[in-house]
Amino acid sequence: MLKQERADYVRKRLDELYPETPIPLDHTDAYTLLVAVLLSAQCTDKRVNEVTPALWKLADNPYDMGRKKALTVEKIIKPCGLSPRKSRAIVDLSNILVDEHNGEVPQSFEALEALPGVGHKTASVVMSQAFGVPAFPVDTHIHRLAQRWGLSRGKNVTQTEADLKKLFPKESWNKLHLQIIFYGREYCTARGCNGLMCEICCECYPNRKTPPVVNSA
Repeated sequence: MLKQERADYVRKRLDELYPETPIPLDHTDAYTLLVAVLLSAQCTDKRVNEVTPALWKLADNPYDMGRKKALTVEKIIKPCGLSPRKSRAIVDLSNILVDEHNGEVPQSFEALEALPGVGHKTASVVMSQAFGVPAFPVDTHIHRLAQRWGLSRGKNVTQTEADLKKLFPKESWNKLHLQIIFYGREYCTARGCNGLMCEICCECYPNRKTPPVVNSA
């Protein structure tokens, strides 16, 4: 298969496997999604969903969250890891939203990425899932699968994102990035598939004999 043929096959098969793409992180609005995505850095979505009910009980909007002490937030989110840094970012970004954005989550990449603790990937998730703006958030899992499927040889997630955006139509990005995550968790896991075992890997490279080298993100 040529690269574009592999991309077309991947999209078609993922549409068959995952016609619905529920957002993995529990949230009620753009603000709670933003905080949940921030918490998910180096943490599983399952763990985040276990922690956020207590956090939302403490504060589920930037006005209330901005008045909390970072240490109070830290105690709640500790199971998510990196809690000192994440708690400060949550309190600080809440105050910025109140002071500079009328308590609303801004609908632009530039404004989101200016917030504490919010990088391009987090901003992309919020823009795509909260506001429906075409984006292709790439984490280490998507980076790994894109390499195994021969869709990118990017040395980092930024290069991989650019490669994937060229291969797939813009209207598919928001759904596709979730579909790839779902497939990676279910079939093409980091340890469960080495590029030789899952359905898509085998279809893309039926004659592959040795595991592909995956550039670390």
